[in-house]
Amino acid sequence: MEELNPMQQPVADEMPQNIVPETNTENTPMSDNASAEEAQEPTANPTTEQIEQETEPDTDYSGMNREELLSAFNELMQDEVQKIKNRVGRIRNQFTTLTKEIQKANYDAFIAGGGLKEDYQEITDAISTEFQKLYAIFRQRRQKFQDDLEAQKQKNLEFKQGILEELRQLIDRDEENIKKTYDEFNVIQDKWKSIGDVPREKVNDLWQNYHFLIEQFFNKVKISKELRMLDLKRNLEQKVQLCEQAEELIVESSITKAFKGLQELRDKWREIGPVPTEQNEDIWQRFCNAANKIDERRKEYYDQRKEEYDRNLLAKQALVEKADELTQTLPDNVKSWNETTDQLDELLKVWKTIGPVPRDVNDEIWTKFKSMIDNFYAEKKNFFGKLRDEQSENYNKKIDLCLKAEAIAKREDWKKATAELLQLQEEWKQTGAVSRKVSEKIWHRFRSACDEFFAKKGEYFNNIHGSEQENLKLKEAIITELKEHQFGDNKEENLNAIKDFQRRWMEIGFVPIAEKDRLQKEFRGIIDGYFEKLRITAREAEETAYRERIRNIAGDSKKFVHGERQEIQEKIDKLKNDLNVWENNLGFLANSKQADLLKEEFEKKMQGARQQIALLQAKLRILNETEKNEAEQE
Repeated sequence: MEELNPMQQPVADEMPQNIVPETNTENTPMSDNASAEEAQEPTANPTTEQIEQETEPDTDYSGMNREELLSAFNELMQDEVQKIKNRVGRIRNQFTTLTKEIQKANYDAFIAGGGLKEDYQEITDAISTEFQKLYAIFRQRRQKFQDDLEAQKQKNLEFKQGILEELRQLIDRDEENIKKTYDEFNVIQDKWKSIGDVPREKVNDLWQNYHFLIEQFFNKVKISKELRMLDLKRNLEQKVQLCEQAEELIVESSITKAFKGLQELRDKWREIGPVPTEQNEDIWQRFCNAANKIDERRKEYYDQRKEEYDRNLLAKQALVEKADELTQTLPDNVKSWNETTDQLDELLKVWKTIGPVPRDVNDEIWTKFKSMIDNFYAEKKNFFGKLRDEQSENYNKKIDLCLKAEAIAKREDWKKATAELLQLQEEWKQTGAVSRKVSEKIWHRFRSACDEFFAKKGEYFNNIHGSEQENLKLKEAIITELKEHQFGDNKEENLNAIKDFQRRWMEIGFVPIAEKDRLQKEFRGIIDGYFEKLRITAREAEETAYRERIRNIAGDSKKFVHGERQEIQEKIDKLKNDLNVWENNLGFLANSKQADLLKEEFEKKMQGARQQIALLQAKLRILNETEKNEAEQE
């Protein structure tokens, strides 16, 4: 009996694992010496998942935040899509976990703030949107890769069906030159081997058809002993080359490349037919020896990696214990919070420098560590939130004290103002701390107001006695002059004259306190008398003063008029809005004694607002007149 021809063995990745081809040993010319490797392969093929895990780095992304995950994703996308599937999956799982934690925190904050569950709406932030866009691109690229792969398999199926047809024609053809027929047969074999995968559902039928035709060929063609030996010799040469390539892989620095290369060599070995019987055992043993060394290196590599993972686990457990120790008791002051924060940040930095741990405990230990840090930062946020609220409240109180002190600094009722200012200083001492950023500035503002008041008070009492008598004479002279002044019929001139008397009166300094009220009452009485006698309203007086002010403006009057008009219009709009609010409030007041008092108060406010609006509208008219006159002069 003769040895089986190499083409009676299927290509490894096409031959279904559960199908064993039947061989008609009685009618097959080359079937007497089964090769040793047909009985035992070097090692079994790894599964698809194992190959992907070994050819793709086992990168640990558990310590990354979302920004780092997005950056790592972008970097991976520079590589071929079929080489990054597992890492993209781990990145996406980690990113989804972190995003859900953020969404839960937002939801809890919304509910804690008084929101209703049915009113809550998730908000997709910019980094989530960017991640989803990138993942969509990844899926498109992966789908295209799968589609191209399936299309290529379909083409391969068509090619192999064509080869089957060639083989049928070769079998049906009458050929006297056996050597030529066998050469053509070898060409067909080589073409068949060079074609890649076909659709999985077609593998079995395709193989059975091919195997049947191979048997038919050997049933028809009686190959000579010389040609048979040539075939065995060629197979031997090919297997020697595979042995040499396997031996080169022993010294390959990358165990992943070495193991992947070995799988490719094993696939090629299966496709090569038998060798001469006397050399069959030696060549097979040589290949097995090289394969075993690579397998030993691979086992040693994974043993070392397991030890490393175990050491990493111990290191991370130590960090978890340290984090637990730091977060057991929460700090009670800013300094302690910051010190603990620095320590936890340092732990996180160290965590990121430690490599991966065994998969079965990776999520558990990371979740435990992260939850401690997250809980700490949640408490820290709560602490500093309350602290900021207190500081903000204290800041507002101190601003209010500054405003009061600055108002007192302008007063000259020295005794009462001094008592009030001292009380403000006492309140300042009782008010808590504010943010360091504004502490010095606001204290300087308060102290400046106090210093201004006491400096002015000291200066006043130093000069008061020498100047009060002289000021008394000057004011009495103005009263006498005012009584004797003759007013004409021109209202504007009369207003300017009264305004001049009032300006001169205000320019005179302090008078003896005993005479102050008498002089002021007498002067005010004369002025009010003239207003009534000359039938000049307070609004007319203000309009005249405003017209005089506009007339005396120097420089860019157009720019001033534009800014002044805008400011006046804003004041009018605000007053009108206040009027609407007050009018609405009147409708809610019930008829009662207290309500009547409130209504009266609102009516006073509304009347004052209407008068103010009328005055502002009059000022707008003055501005329009001024602008018109300037345009005509140009």
